[in-house]
Order: sequence, then C-alpha cells, then structure tokens
Amino acid sequence: MEHYTRRRVLKAGGLGLGALAAGLIAGCGAGDPAGGAGSAAAPAPAGPVPATAAPSLASASPQAVYLSRSQAVAKFKGVPAGQFGLDIPGIELRLPRADGAAALTFDACGGPKGSGVDEALLDALRARKVPATLFVNQRWARANARLLAELVDEKLFEIANHGTSHAPLATLGQSAYGIGGTGSIGQAYDEVMGNQRYLADQFGIVAKFFRSGTAHMDEAGAAMCRELGVVPMNFTVNLDAGATFGAQTVAAQVRQLGAGDVGIGHFNQPASGTAKGMALGLGPALESGLRFITLSEAW
Repeated sequence: MEHYTRRRVLKAGGLGLGALAAGLIAGCGAGDPAGGAGSAAAPAPAGPVPATAAPSLASASPQAVYLSRSQAVAKFKGVPAGQFGLDIPGIELRLPRADGAAALTFDACGGPKGSGVDEALLDALRARKVPATLFVNQRWARANARLLAELVDEKLFEIANHGTSHAPLATLGQSAYGIGGTGSIGQAYDEVMGNQRYLADQFGIVAKFFRSGTAHMDEAGAAMCRELGVVPMNFTVNLDAGATFGAQTVAAQVRQLGAGDVGIGHFNQPASGTAKGMALGLGPALESGLRFITLSEAW
C-alpha cells in the first residue's frame, strides 16, 4: 500500500502544515482542559490476554475480551515510546481497501466548549445518504447520551473511540497544542479503555477504531491499541482544521478527497462552517463518482 504523508493534504489551499495541524484542537474549544495524566480513568478489571494478531472487526461484540491494565503494563515494560506525532509508524492514515471510496470521520471532543452537536452537519450527511464514522470522547458521550443512543441505531453512522479525557496518547507525557499527554502505558491504557468500556456498557458499542485527543500518539501507544484490538486511526485530509475553516474552505478540502482518503472534521461545533462546507462539497464529490464508506467497510 502506498504511504501518503499528511503533508500532501495539509498544504491544500496554500495553508501550511503547522496552521492546519494546530487547528485540530480548536474543535474541542480553546483552553478546554483535556485532563491528561492527572485525570486518567480508573484501571479496568483484569482479563485474559487476547492474541496479538490484528483484530477481526466483524467478530466484535459487547462481550469482547481485552488485555487488562496490568497485563498491558507488563507487556510494554521497557518498550521504547518511539516517535510522537500525527503520522508515526503504527497509525493508519488511509483505507486499506479503497475500491473507489473515501471515508469521512468526524470528532466530538467533549468538555465545556466541545460538547455541542452540529445537527446541520448530520442532516447534510443524511440528506445525501453519505455514511460517516463518528469518533466520540467520553465527555461528549456523557453530555449527549440520548443523541448517541439514537446515532447508534442509524445505519448511516459508525461510532468510534475518541478517548476518555481527550489526552494525547503519549507514554512519556509529551504535549500537543498545550494539552499534556498520558505519561505512561498505564495511563494510556486508561485513556483508551475508559471510553471503550463506557461505550460498550452504556450503548452496546464495541468501537473498532481509536483516535487520540489532538490525534497525537507515540509508537508504543499505537502498538498498545492494536494489542487491545482497536485500530489507531488518523487521516489524510483535514476537512475543517478543528472547525475553524469557513464553509468555502471546507468545501475545497472535500474536493481534495480521492479513493482511499480519510477526511477528518468535527460534528460538535454547530457555529462553525463545517456543515455548510460539507453540503457544498459533497455534491461535486458524489457527481465525480467518489463513494463514501465507513471505516469498518474498508477493513
């Protein structure tokens, strides 16, 4: 599979990598505390160790068996953290089986400034019957429990894991956009599994994909995700730069999508230009013959 770096798409429209990447956090509200190492979820109960092989997404169920916290800590003892960033070994960026399709993913980060709902965006997707994978943080899920239960029942949408406190998955505690990382494998485990178990227990969701807060993680964190049976997933096209782009720029970013691409936007900022921009961009994209699928359809 051809490897695409994020630089190819983050320079779209003459905007540099730093400006677009920094926009990722804006969709969660500037200054919104992410918790980081000091607010990790309580350790999950111990359980049997699953096989190391890649997860079988089709066989997932609310009774999925996960590596326990103590087992994860023991397994990754002495494992180097490796590189930290948006595009590091172990993170998926593109669809492994495109077949002429792209995937839209939208984050909901939660917290005081990030728990809104962009109903216009969801309606724009429904109007054109365009599926999407929705990455929800536990804070957002708790604030929007009734809506999330409804979204679970919509065949158009797939629900994925956007973490517990919206912290970068950084086993050495690195920060991204001023938000402190998890600080250890144990805390990284809590960040993933706190929400993984919450979504399963409360909504019957077994999330198949994980995206960390700020979309930053290190190689050890990505490897741990795979040991837990979830795919660490980022993107190739930044659609709204953390819900900071105007509608015309969002539409232009949609036009950057091609077969195999994964776009990232936000569905928790109703005052942003994301909904209008997606509505403007989806028509031409569909008319060009591009199909849209959920992430699971490509795995």
